[in-house]
Amino acid sequence: MNYHRPFSHGIGRQSGAFPPAIKWLLIINVAAFLGPRVLYFNLDFLYRTFGLVPAYVLGKFYVWQPVTYMFLHGGTWHILMNMFILWMFGSELERTWGPKEFLKFYFATGVGAGIVNFVFGVFNPAANLTPIIGASGAIYGVLVAYAMLFPERYVYIYFLIPVKVKFLVIFLVVIEFLSTYRADGIAHFAHLGGALVGFLYLKFDWRWKLRKWSPDEIIRRVKIAQSARKLQEETKMMEEVDAILDKINRVGYENLTRREKKTLEKASDKLSEHGRK
Repeated sequence: MNYHRPFSHGIGRQSGAFPPAIKWLLIINVAAFLGPRVLYFNLDFLYRTFGLVPAYVLGKFYVWQPVTYMFLHGGTWHILMNMFILWMFGSELERTWGPKEFLKFYFATGVGAGIVNFVFGVFNPAANLTPIIGASGAIYGVLVAYAMLFPERYVYIYFLIPVKVKFLVIFLVVIEFLSTYRADGIAHFAHLGGALVGFLYLKFDWRWKLRKWSPDEIIRRVKIAQSARKLQEETKMMEEVDAILDKINRVGYENLTRREKKTLEKASDKLSEHGRK
């Protein structure tokens, strides 16, 4: 199956080593990592406020956490690996889809990974109060997308061993699944959630299903509904006006009720408004 078609439309042709969406994601992630450390900020407070703590999302209404947790990292190796993989595999995805579609996919997989981990945390008291941080959920989504678009490409493990990307990603997902039984402090369910959402997003073309919930589409639908309601009201008014005019022909204007005269005045005002437009 070709997964290029629903996303590309010939727009994803950014040049350079760092396409715009990737560049800004790298800048924001690095700034979020270095800033608090340079300013000696309380990292535990930062992680509990902007990381993903399942008990806080509903208990304290920290509804921003499924988004903000993606931009926090715990250590140098953590952020270096995530950003390297994001650049290595995400750059070509952005060039293929364009920055807007890539960002939609990136946030869908990152937030989806957070929701999966949140659901797991609700049913696991040990994980319910543990902050989850890092872009790894979205990164796994990016890896899955790359494997689906370019399954026959080769990746060189340790820059020496060639492996087809589809086999590498399958191996990584299997390892994550087997690791869910280990208490190693790694959010394996978030990784699996990002991979699952990435797969479903492409497999079932969620882009088109999610588009109806975009702000532009919601505004468009509201305007259509308002226009339809306005047309319905005007049609009803004109039917009433026709009936009133028939009555005037029969009994004269003086015999109209106050409501009927008011309806004629309202219709006259509407016609004047349309004339001015």
